[in-house]
Amino acid sequence: MIGIIGGSGLYDMAGLEVLEERRVSTPFGDPSDAVRIGRLDGVEVAFLARHGRGHRVNPSEIPYRANIWALKSVGAQAILSVSAVGSMREDIEPGQLVLVDQFIDRTLGQRKHTFFEGGCVAHVGLADPTCPHLISRLWAAAQRLEIPAHLNGTYVCIEGPQFSTRAESRLYRSWGVSVIGMTNVTEARLAREAELHYATIAMATDYDVWHESEEDVTVEAVLAVMRGNVDRAQRLLRAVVPEVQAFVDSPAGTMGRPDSCACPRSLDFAVMTAPESIPAEAHARLELLLRRSLAGGQA
Repeated sequence: MIGIIGGSGLYDMAGLEVLEERRVSTPFGDPSDAVRIGRLDGVEVAFLARHGRGHRVNPSEIPYRANIWALKSVGAQAILSVSAVGSMREDIEPGQLVLVDQFIDRTLGQRKHTFFEGGCVAHVGLADPTCPHLISRLWAAAQRLEIPAHLNGTYVCIEGPQFSTRAESRLYRSWGVSVIGMTNVTEARLAREAELHYATIAMATDYDVWHESEEDVTVEAVLAVMRGNVDRAQRLLRAVVPEVQAFVDSPAGTMGRPDSCACPRSLDFAVMTAPESIPAEAHARLELLLRRSLAGGQA
């Protein structure tokens, strides 16, 4: 199954049959919304509205842990995350997509960005925070569909919910980032801990506030560009979901999937706490995540 995180506009694509809405209870609270499970051109998918139906939850209040846990618990093996962003480069025009491969985290510590606390410590690798195998398939599909997209983008994630000051925007631009947003770095961290393949499809809606010859970013302007972006994202998802499912189902070493893909084995050697020292409560809370690694990689 492929998990898709994004806005409600993604539910309305051709070829999608929604079969059920599942209210998932997690050890980390309730997700942003019910998980909608269905089939996209025959492939099983699970949709989750990041901000809840009607966009009720701001970026700092999103229950990121519950969202990722819920998608894994219903059977998702990979997550495709669709997110609106501001462009920080002249050549990334509003209406274009960016396939993110790096993040800079400028959130302020208000969010929970790890599952591993309360008696169980793990340190996963995050050098490459998105799955290169998902990115390569998204890029190939965008090229086939002639969707304007950029590869190898860096996403600076701010706390929000306010947009940046002009001075902040210019500072981030001086770092050479590609886009700016408020959500995806936290998802990427947790997806890696959950041993899920994860990729961000960033939809540029504006030039933030650094661009001297463009209007400053407003919600009204963002929504106007979003309508076209959602259509592009829908077409890209419909093209790539069957390929991603075939990839995650394939044995290591086939379909271009080398044995070195780290995503589904992220917890190998990452859990520092001795199994016998993990408190019963922590073990029960983390059982969904730990069952494979604590079983010696056999589960």
